[in-house]
Parts: sequence; C-alpha cells; structure tokens
Amino acid sequence: MMAQPADFLPFAEAAADLAGQVIRPLFRSPLLVEAKGDASPVTEADRAAERAIRDLLADRLPAHGVIGEEYGNSREDAEWVWVLDPIDGTRAFVTGRPLFGTLIGLLHRGVPVLGIIDQPVTSERWIGVAGRPTTLRSPIGGAAGCRPCATLDRAELSCTSPDMFDDATAPRFAAVKAAARRTTWGGDCIAYGLLAIGLVDIVVDATMKPWDWAALVPVIEGAGGRCTDWAGRPLRLDGDGSVLAVGDPALLPVVSKLLAG
Repeated sequence: MMAQPADFLPFAEAAADLAGQVIRPLFRSPLLVEAKGDASPVTEADRAAERAIRDLLADRLPAHGVIGEEYGNSREDAEWVWVLDPIDGTRAFVTGRPLFGTLIGLLHRGVPVLGIIDQPVTSERWIGVAGRPTTLRSPIGGAAGCRPCATLDRAELSCTSPDMFDDATAPRFAAVKAAARRTTWGGDCIAYGLLAIGLVDIVVDATMKPWDWAALVPVIEGAGGRCTDWAGRPLRLDGDGSVLAVGDPALLPVVSKLLAG
C-alpha cells in the first residue's frame, strides 16, 4: 500500500518533541548570537535542534530527503522531503519573546502534505495533514478553524516585518494595509497559527524560503484557509518568496489583486 502523509505524523511529532527538548533550556539564557549572511540571528539552539531532527530522520526514514535552514539540502529529489526550520522567529527567540516556533513540513513530490507549528515554551502545537482538519493542542485555549471574513475592511492583517519589502513590493503591501481594518507586526509562524484559529484574517510576507512556508500550508488549508503566493498560485520550491495566507478564501482574489499592483 502506498504511504500516506498521516503515516509520517508520529515521526513529525517525535521530531518536534526532540527540538523542544533542545530549545527550551536555551530560551532566555545567555547565548552567543552570530550574524548569518542575511543578517538574521542564529543561535546554537537553531543548529542543535536541526542536528537532532536530522539524526532522527537518518535513523528512522533514511530514504527521505531533507531541506533545512541551517545545514542545507540532502536527497531533495526524493519522493518525500522534510523541510525544517528549527526556530522560525530567531529575533524573537534571542530577545526572550515566545513568538517563535519550530516548523516541520513534509513535501510529497514537491507538494506540502504535512505540517507542524510547535511553540516549545507555551506548549502549543498546530498539526496539519492533507485531507484532515487541522488540530491545535494548547494549554492556553483556542480551537483550530479559520473564521469567516469576506470583506477586507473587517480583516485583521499581520506581517512579520516591513523590512522584508523592497521598492517594488512595499507599495503593494501598503495597498492591502490601507484597506484592512488593522495591521499587526511580528509573530513569524505564530501569526499563521493565529490565522488557523480565527484570530487573524490575512498574513502577507515576502522573501520567504521553503523552510518558512512548507509547514504552514497544511495547517492553514486544513483549518479552512488558503496559503499561496501573492498571485494566488500554489507555493513552490522555485517560487518568488511571496506568501499570502487568508482565513476566508473569499479574501484571496481581493488581496491578490492589490498585491499584483
């Protein structure tokens, strides 16, 4: 029988557990922070968590490929490929704010089919599997499910940072911001998790890498939303780095039109 995405959920959860064990003791502790080529901070927590997941993958699923932020790609042409971001939101992590998460995504022939957003400090975990409703485990509260919001003037908009836009993309984002009810900055992957539980309606980001979005797609779409590029097309490994997530699919053509300029 052909393997299904849900078959790999136990591995994904074990990987998230393992990453959390590495990350939690380092949160709000003195860390040596280095500057990477793109000027984003990276800590030993990033590297150690990804090493731990890769070691687990090599032991349990050696035929699978992996794309990771810290240690590059291996067997990325495999049928099943894991996409890892051990700490999405390292700026929040190194400044002691729990607005970061571990992202574990699984691609099947390039299509995102499984995703976990794990916040190891608050113990919140979003789980998305293709063909299944998204689930949220949280001691704080909330339930998975995007909320209806068919008009942009009532929408809560979120974006990771205005610094991700350039001269070409900044005016397009500004058009969405001007039309939305309110805009909140920051949150990284947590903003997408909040969209999947009906507290945010739109997330617009740019310059995103595959490890930034692969895990998000199953979570959002399993909660009833859509996660695409700015043109409304499926996200691809060779895409332009633009990401648009909407909780109510009715918003997708409206926001895409504004983002098209």
